[in-house]
Amino acid sequence: MASPRLETYCCPNRDAATQLVMHFQPEVFCGVCIGSASISLLLTILQLLPKKGQSPRKMPKASSSSTILLLISICDILGGVGIIFRSSVWLAFPGFIANISVANGTDVWPSTFCVGSAMWIQLLYSAGFWWLFCYAVDSYLVVRRSAGLSTIVLYHMMTWGLAVMLCVEGIALLYYPSLSSCENGLEHAIPHYITTYAPLLLVLVANPILFRRTVSAVASLLKGRQGIYTENERRLGTEIQMRFFKIMLVFVICWSSNIINETLLFYLEMQPDINEMPLKNIRSAALITWIIMGVLNPMQGFLFTLAFYGWTGWRVDLKWRKREIPWESMSSSTVGENAYPSPVNYQSNIHDSKKISTTDSQQTDEAISMLSEGNTSSDERLTRSSPIYQGW
Repeated sequence: MASPRLETYCCPNRDAATQLVMHFQPEVFCGVCIGSASISLLLTILQLLPKKGQSPRKMPKASSSSTILLLISICDILGGVGIIFRSSVWLAFPGFIANISVANGTDVWPSTFCVGSAMWIQLLYSAGFWWLFCYAVDSYLVVRRSAGLSTIVLYHMMTWGLAVMLCVEGIALLYYPSLSSCENGLEHAIPHYITTYAPLLLVLVANPILFRRTVSAVASLLKGRQGIYTENERRLGTEIQMRFFKIMLVFVICWSSNIINETLLFYLEMQPDINEMPLKNIRSAALITWIIMGVLNPMQGFLFTLAFYGWTGWRVDLKWRKREIPWESMSSSTVGENAYPSPVNYQSNIHDSKKISTTDSQQTDEAISMLSEGNTSSDERLTRSSPIYQGW
């Protein structure tokens, strides 16, 4: 799991609240983290692999949204690898981790491993938060026709730049001037916790607002496309809205326990003695949420793939043929043998007598298709009657 408590544990003079959770059944906790991260890692990779029985479709280009969603999954996979590696070392070599101390200065490897593994996990999950925020921004800009594949460079600069800057800044403030003096006061810890949870809170606050505006813009696009708002278009708008809802639901489920846990631990830190009997229920709640974090944080990767495009099945195609990512742009696909029938063919009706602009209509199709649900069943229902999904 990802928590700033992992970095504070690397301090030999760690606070009592961090000591409480890190020393609570460490073998069980590490086993839970390994199990949850391993399951999520395997299922996430399974979701991304090409499947047998899926007809190959030629895609002319990728979209920025598809690239962002793939990068979110990669961040979750690499973060899960870090959790498995760190927890495995803690289980296999308990004496190695117990020797975290810089007071004698004889062995720096335990502290180096502790800090390095914690930074790896924090950096990747923080980058995943920034990429999720970029996805919400990109979805809105795509509908407004103000974004494209070229903007992915700006997203890379913002995501990796901010993730690295905040991670390094938080660690530097926590361990300043050295590991032996960190956690001597909240002036060291608070900036570290702020830099850790800033991107998480940004997603919780900003993404619902951006998703709501995107859904409203999609409804306007669908109405303005042909001047009417049919039942099929209403269903399409609902599917996009449900896609955004599932993404936020997964995020809240996986990370709300972190916020609750940190709130409880900070409250305990403010007490003169956290072992007092009146604080028993708070200590129990903190320990319970600590274990829940170990289960839910690593599962984000797999749950996000379900939110992105549904369950893709077990039958993996090991021939490694070029596979279409379900959320990629469908704008210029040629209607082939396996394509769904569409009442409008842009390539054969360019000179149609209708007064609707082909370019604008195609741009609208691109914008909507990049936001559309990847779930096969919903796609089949919508594409049979909607010209927006020509080429699926």
